[in-house]
Amino acid sequence: MLLLVARKAAAAPLIGQMLLCSFFWAGAFILLKVAGTSLSPLALTAVRGLMGGFLIAAFMAATGHEILPRGREYRDWIVLGFLQGVVPNTLTAYALTQISAGLTSMIQASTPLVVAVLAQALFASEQLTRRRMIGLLIGFGGMVLLVGPAALGSAEVNLSGIGAMMAVAVSYALGNLYVRSIPQVQPIRLALGQQAFSGLPTFAAVAWLGGFSAFARALDALPVLLLLGIFGTALPIVLYMNILKKAGPTVGSMNGYFLPPWTIVLGFVILGEPVSLREAVATLIVLSGVAIVSLKAETLREVWGRLAPMSRFRNC
Repeated sequence: MLLLVARKAAAAPLIGQMLLCSFFWAGAFILLKVAGTSLSPLALTAVRGLMGGFLIAAFMAATGHEILPRGREYRDWIVLGFLQGVVPNTLTAYALTQISAGLTSMIQASTPLVVAVLAQALFASEQLTRRRMIGLLIGFGGMVLLVGPAALGSAEVNLSGIGAMMAVAVSYALGNLYVRSIPQVQPIRLALGQQAFSGLPTFAAVAWLGGFSAFARALDALPVLLLLGIFGTALPIVLYMNILKKAGPTVGSMNGYFLPPWTIVLGFVILGEPVSLREAVATLIVLSGVAIVSLKAETLREVWGRLAPMSRFRNC
């Protein structure tokens, strides 16, 4: 199934691939929120990682890729499994029991802002230019507007859920920065390692702490978990690898900007979650700051050229 969808997606326009990929990832927030009533956050992380890793391994085997780690991949897979698997998946599953799926994805969308701040501190080549400073200030202002009511004790939002998602943004940012240090990155192999070394240690931890009975209720949520493993984990990762191969990392990273709108729509339609005007405005402010920090003028022209081929007639 993954192989068939991936082959069809490869022939689709880039914008179509990005919208489909972000739609599936947004759907994962909804599925996690539903499945969270049956399993603990750590057990959900274990099931999601094992299912995602198995499906990606099956896809790689079907396309002639080697699936066993080699050389430094053991270390890379362990680090990414923790930073981009165990921590964010567990905390996201917890946050979804406290706050709405829409707000969860809004906070996660601030990850590029955290990357910019940490890159400035860790890499000498990363300079905090005036443009980036303006973008960071705009993004920070949006986050204050988004999460401020929690700090003031508003009943609208839950401070522990928001704190968990802010930790998720930091963990994803550290993982993204770690990827920069990996020579000759092979995205699909990193995706496999990330899922495998997310699912295996958390499965062992849950089984050791609570026994295999901790997974007993998984049978009650089996249809949701299957959807999560296929459409919320493995399939969007395979699609994302195809996007990176076709468009490169800069344009491909914009895939994450589509997450909040999709999640808000799905949360409203499926779960009946309301969205306040404050949250909508704050999200637009945060994404504006992210765009200023992440994108250069030439990148914007590249993105426009790739996503809207008809723009070539603009100067005619």
